[in-house]
Amino acid sequence: MVDVLVVEDEPRTRDRLASIIAAHPDWRLLAQAGSLQEAQIALESGVPDVLLLDLGLPDGSGLSLLDSLRARGAATGTLVISVLGDESSVLRAIERGAGGYLLKDADDRAVVAAIEQLLAGGAPLSPSIAVHLMRRLQTPPRASKAEIEGIGLNERELELLKLIAKGLSYEEVGQLMGLKYNTITSYAKELYRKLQVHSRAEAVFEAQQLGLVGTA
Repeated sequence: MVDVLVVEDEPRTRDRLASIIAAHPDWRLLAQAGSLQEAQIALESGVPDVLLLDLGLPDGSGLSLLDSLRARGAATGTLVISVLGDESSVLRAIERGAGGYLLKDADDRAVVAAIEQLLAGGAPLSPSIAVHLMRRLQTPPRASKAEIEGIGLNERELELLKLIAKGLSYEEVGQLMGLKYNTITSYAKELYRKLQVHSRAEAVFEAQQLGLVGTA
């Protein structure tokens, strides 16, 4: 039998999830909890095979339970079921050990399928979350403000970088900035040095990776 712990503060949702578990011939409801404290007490009685976890609990974040399970070295598969579908909440849950993430609007069949997928070693995600994560992974991560400031580009160099990223020549950049060609090339050399690159193409690519300019 697969032992399941349900942690959800909203009574109707908690009862619904408990009923889903009780109706499955191979699953057993180990316990249900409506708060972080109740969940911690339940974990002291036994470690579940599957944890259905809400993040927004009245006395703390459900992420604390993930930390507790990790500290114990438990092999519990955790399926977060939450109204929180923003990128930050999803990524934090996954980073802390969640094996899957469903939004609370998932119907009973979707919950059953997600648990079965989790037990089979999969990573169930609500479709909207999967699309969101795909887009997140396809977008180059932006550098932190500290990293960008550490490069030390001044306003002129940043303006030059944005203009050459648009494909403008040094002559055209000079006309727009009201500077001589030699001055622009001097700025470019300093720009390349700070970005640790050796060509216009490398400079543009590095700027895109840092989030200083948009991608084509």
